[in-house]
Amino acid sequence: MITTERVRYSHITAVAFAALCAIGQAGCTRAASEPQALTPVRTAEVQTVSTGSETRYSANIIPRAQVDLAFRSGGYVESIRQVRGADGRLRNVDTGDWVSKGTALAVVRQKDYSDQREQARAQLARAESDYEHAKLSFDRTSNLYSTQSATKPDFDAAKAQLDGTSAALNNAKAALAEAQTALDDSSLRAPFDGWIIKRSVDIGALVGPSVAGFTLADTTSVRAVFGVPDTAIGRIRLGQPQSITTDAFSEEFHGRVTAISPAADPKSRVYSVEVTIPNARNQLKAGMIASLALAGGALPKNVLAVPLSAVIRDPQNPQGFAVLLAEGTGDPATVRARPVDLGDAYGNMVEVLGGVTAGDRVVTTGSTLVRSGEQVRVMQ
Repeated sequence: MITTERVRYSHITAVAFAALCAIGQAGCTRAASEPQALTPVRTAEVQTVSTGSETRYSANIIPRAQVDLAFRSGGYVESIRQVRGADGRLRNVDTGDWVSKGTALAVVRQKDYSDQREQARAQLARAESDYEHAKLSFDRTSNLYSTQSATKPDFDAAKAQLDGTSAALNNAKAALAEAQTALDDSSLRAPFDGWIIKRSVDIGALVGPSVAGFTLADTTSVRAVFGVPDTAIGRIRLGQPQSITTDAFSEEFHGRVTAISPAADPKSRVYSVEVTIPNARNQLKAGMIASLALAGGALPKNVLAVPLSAVIRDPQNPQGFAVLLAEGTGDPATVRARPVDLGDAYGNMVEVLGGVTAGDRVVTTGSTLVRSGEQVRVMQ
């Protein structure tokens, strides 16, 4: 009987084990058959671009100087400078107003600071009195000591008292100067002539040290900041004249190159260049977009070019460059690395001297995420 039960149990166990193996094999087969997610990329066609004798760049106009004016002495804002508005009524100074250097833009409650100053003055007066008394005592003791009418310990005690009161007097003077500085700093003043870009406080607001109350910009001159690739940086030098144009004005504005970055931006791989332009009439505003051209030699009329973002290092040659070609016209597509020879840069495009033809599709976004021979999903 026992033998029969053991045989039956062994049979059931074998059947269950075979079923589990079949389920596991089916699960593995299903997991293996699931398609792997494709990396999404964007592509662009190799283009034939027309070039003139100049390359145009876009520049951002920024002020000569722009600072956030912060309070040094905290307290409740007691007053804000009043100006006359367009309707003839007085109002708080605000965004768009011109202020002169030294103008008190906002004042925190000064009573606390004036009381501290008066207290420091009283302490100074007491320290001066103690010092004068100690000095008279020292002079008297010194005269007596010189005639041997006073002992050495008496002279040393008078000298020590004079030194102590002298130190207390200097400390009182420093405390008064500190209290006066705190009182002066209760007024937030403009450090230079400029335009108010932003006001962040109102009367009654509680402010603390380092709280920004206003943003002030000096636009008597402005800077046009733009980026150039390494192939064009050799055509720029400090001090060279440079003109810019804007969509807002038909006239040209003239300035000079005042700064060239010594290192390229790690992301865009371009060098930052600044052109300082006089702006006495305040025509150029912060945030405007300007256009400019760097003078150079004559360029070919038509060249093959690809976006700068499509260029990668050649996987087979670390010293060379390549692009990833998207083969076929469908989605998904297979990408293949193609070595290329590069020429001059024209804005955000770079000339391709060989390796591709017009109409080829190259990967512009995601080129660093895939390898040659992989399938990708082309995003429109």
